[in-house]
Amino acid sequence: MFKKTLFQIHWFFGISAGLILSIMGVTGAIYSYEQPIQQWLNPESYNVQAEQKEKLTPAQIFQHFQQTDPSIKINSITISPEPTASSSMNIVKEGARKGYNMMINPYSAAVLPEVKGREFFQFIQQLHRNLTVGEFGKQLTGASTLILIYFILSGIYLRWPKKHSLKQWLMVKPQLKGRNFLWDLHAVIGTWVVIFYLLLAFTGLYWSYGWWRDGMFKVMGVERPQAEMQAKDGAGKGGNGPRESQGQQRGAQNPAGPSDHAEGKHEGRAEKKGLKPEQISLALAQSWTGFNAQVGREYSSVTFNIPKKANGELEIQFVDAVPQHERARNKATYDYSAAEIKKLELYEDKKLNEKIMSSMLPVHRGSFFGPVYQFAVMLAALIMPLFFVTGWMLYLKRRKQKRLTQQAKNSLNAVSLDPNAQPWLIVYASQTGLAEQLAWRTATSLQEARQPAEVKAAQQLTIDDLKQASQLLVIASTYGTGEAPDLAASFEKKLMSQQLDFSHLKFAVLALGSKEYPDSYCAFGHRIFAWLKQNGAAAWFDVIETNNGDAAAIQQWNASLAKVTQLDLQAMTIEKTFDQWTLQRRILLNPNSLGAPAFNLEFTPAHEVHWQAGDIAEIQPGNSAERIQAFLSQHKISANAKVGSTAKTINELLLNRDLTGEVEPFANLEHLLEQLPLLPSREYSIASIPEQQVMRLVVRQQSDAQGQLGLGSGWLSQHAPLDSIINMRIRTNESFHLIMDNRPIICIGNGTGIAGLMSLLSARIRSGYTDNWLIFGERQREHDFFFQSTVEAWQSTNMLQRLDLAFSRDQAEKVYVHHKLREQAAELKVWIEHGAVIYVCGSINGMASDVDSALEEILGEAAVDQLKLDGRYRRDVY
Repeated sequence: MFKKTLFQIHWFFGISAGLILSIMGVTGAIYSYEQPIQQWLNPESYNVQAEQKEKLTPAQIFQHFQQTDPSIKINSITISPEPTASSSMNIVKEGARKGYNMMINPYSAAVLPEVKGREFFQFIQQLHRNLTVGEFGKQLTGASTLILIYFILSGIYLRWPKKHSLKQWLMVKPQLKGRNFLWDLHAVIGTWVVIFYLLLAFTGLYWSYGWWRDGMFKVMGVERPQAEMQAKDGAGKGGNGPRESQGQQRGAQNPAGPSDHAEGKHEGRAEKKGLKPEQISLALAQSWTGFNAQVGREYSSVTFNIPKKANGELEIQFVDAVPQHERARNKATYDYSAAEIKKLELYEDKKLNEKIMSSMLPVHRGSFFGPVYQFAVMLAALIMPLFFVTGWMLYLKRRKQKRLTQQAKNSLNAVSLDPNAQPWLIVYASQTGLAEQLAWRTATSLQEARQPAEVKAAQQLTIDDLKQASQLLVIASTYGTGEAPDLAASFEKKLMSQQLDFSHLKFAVLALGSKEYPDSYCAFGHRIFAWLKQNGAAAWFDVIETNNGDAAAIQQWNASLAKVTQLDLQAMTIEKTFDQWTLQRRILLNPNSLGAPAFNLEFTPAHEVHWQAGDIAEIQPGNSAERIQAFLSQHKISANAKVGSTAKTINELLLNRDLTGEVEPFANLEHLLEQLPLLPSREYSIASIPEQQVMRLVVRQQSDAQGQLGLGSGWLSQHAPLDSIINMRIRTNESFHLIMDNRPIICIGNGTGIAGLMSLLSARIRSGYTDNWLIFGERQREHDFFFQSTVEAWQSTNMLQRLDLAFSRDQAEKVYVHHKLREQAAELKVWIEHGAVIYVCGSINGMASDVDSALEEILGEAAVDQLKLDGRYRRDVY
């Protein structure tokens, strides 16, 4: 709940303050390089042609303007020893509180072209500080800076993974798509810039709030300068901040920068104090000569402030030849009456904390730590809109997307019913939806014969329903190794364990199963049949078995019902219409694995297709080219022989035919094809969702005792060429669909069972639901961690709250998912108490049964049964 609250606040601030922070970031990045940008834009103002003579001294420059334009009031004069660097003067100008910098030729004192771009950078500065809307804007930027600190701290906490990995933290994963990529980009880039943003936020607040500034001085153990103390009231009430920052801003236009004591507000003070131009000129001349003779160190620029008092002193600022940063200024007071440096304050002599507090702007923009760090800070500030954009996109995607409408059930037609007809109760026990579909088709067939029919799921059936019914039809799937479907498990345990009187009841059972499991083929249907007979019910006919929805068996069911009821029932079949998909990608997921090769297969449809997470892909396999050629050679048939009036060759038509049976002598190719049934279809859990624009399956190669690849796995993993057409259809698997809300889910699986779990997790994450727990097992982490980068990305972006892995061969004692489940028993109970839904996908032998046992051990058998009944324990196992 704490994390959820942090997250809610995080995204709320993101969509509200994100735009302001984006503006501040971009403008800050631009403004941090104001000086080099202006020098690049104005080479004729900042650079001159070097001449074979000395540059004019401050006294000579002062005298020049006294003679040519005495109305100019000079605050300071800055000179650089670099031969091609211009000199500058800060002069009094109406409306310019900080004065105006005038660039001059250092050899002739001619005024150089005005610096272009000053107004632009002033606008950028105001946009950065207060969005150009004064005090209200300043409060907005200050609050947004505080929010930035919350973003950083909450983002780190929300992202903190259970298992640390530098790759998870710092590597952008371009293979991710859609929402997952946005999350990864948002989180990984956010991690990169954490240090930069923390420093920007903590120093930026220096100019926003007086209380913050006071706190910084106290924390750093530095006494507030007198100028700071005098400015406190104004700054604390939304003023323009301390004087130190004002001086720094001027320096962005002037490499040396004028002194804080030389601003336009001192206009006329020299004249008021009685210091005459001749005295100022003499003071500048004496100070220039004496300072250069006594300072004993090189400098890149020096600023002489015009003396305002007749006290024999002149304030000088100079920057070392190789300064720590552009604001690393040394200060000197030169006593020109005594011809000596009276006071010298070197920046390098200050303690670190004093340097930081006297150089807040360089610390803020990063130049305090060197040009490389400053460039990194600039980039970090420049990409701040990335978080606003990705955050908004994630927010919009986070809104609960409308689920694809569930496949409509075959509703009964509105026809007049026979008032004398006895009602039919049709009960289905379905795992993947086929039994349910057949139940509704049977009901439709009966109603077309004017018979009233009611359809019920086995888990909804009560004893009263059976007592009141006189005609019962049961359509029951067998799941796994002879089990009842998950949702029907409670029906078997509660009702089928009772001895009841069904002497009033007539019934028939259609049992669904797969001959791939000969020991348990249609076992659950047979158990229902036996239970009904034992309790006195009369069977119309024996159990009808159907192998994987075999059409002949279904028609036999319909024909048997028509015979015993003397009703005219229409033919009933389950049509299998396959769509055409292109096999675009085939990647081996586990090279060098101890297990059989497993492949990631990706398909694209020829038309728009919809499915839900948890659904199943049914594949029509094909024969390999070698098998077809061997069959043709055996029967001495030309591969290019045309079949009847079709344009297709026999080679093409044998692709999906069963070539393993006995073939009687045939008169023509049509007769041959009549003897060759279609290859049985194969089903695979879907590992993707429609929004990912690809159908993804995970298929492991299966081999028989002779080493021959399995029908489906061999076709998909080896025989079918890339870019070939695959016949495939989507079959809804309602019992494995996602819940419709944000309750937690626990995904448990092994091997290729990761496929079904990946689709569930992808859909959850796309919907913004983060309470997800994955328990996955395979042989070796190095070779068998399927979709590792995606899973770790989900974990690092906090979309996967828990990840437990069981790699059985990575240690002497084998560890499986059910062991992990028992290790996390306490946590499992907590999740179940919070409404968690369990999804299991993978092999029925071993994994699924062991997980079932572990759950019963941890939660109790009754609780597990209730979870199944409530739809909170769902399985897709094979």
